[in-house]
Amino acid sequence: MTNHVVLYEPLMPANTGNIARTCAGTNTVLDLIEPLGFQIDNKKMKRAGLDYWDRVEVRRHDDLADFLGKLGPQDELYLISKFSSRNYAEVDYSATEKNYYFVFGKETTGLPETFMREYEERNLRIPMSDNIRCYNLANSVAIVLLEALRQQHFAGLETTHHYENDKLKDNYQRSSRYERNLGGE
Repeated sequence: MTNHVVLYEPLMPANTGNIARTCAGTNTVLDLIEPLGFQIDNKKMKRAGLDYWDRVEVRRHDDLADFLGKLGPQDELYLISKFSSRNYAEVDYSATEKNYYFVFGKETTGLPETFMREYEERNLRIPMSDNIRCYNLANSVAIVLLEALRQQHFAGLETTHHYENDKLKDNYQRSSRYERNLGGE
């Protein structure tokens, strides 16, 4: 089982860089559908992804048809859109024999309407109020991806880690200037 974040014609290097960092931290493949609104070696792009670019598998596709042509029979495709009425958290992403592809649209125009209509039963929505037009793309990716990983019991990820200077351990040497009286004496 592999999770994929698919960005359709992304425009903003900061969003893509942040998403790459999330993909690196979750062992998720990042699929980029051309054209991109930036150069992949752009300074802003590298800054946004910090030093994680070498830790994420990036696959580039010439266009939507090229991407779709690479999907296999065990692959599950989901389109994330504010126009859907199906809640992303109501889908089961736990089948270990499947690969999951979460497709997110361009920051300005989203996914093509014809594509969304063709895969209408695969459109998913993140619940939100009508106070905003949409969530930030990088935040949307994290919301959906972490739900899939939760259902997959965070397979392949550390759910705990021991740090040399662990702030929650009794032997941690904290500076007194950061101490605060939280009640008591």
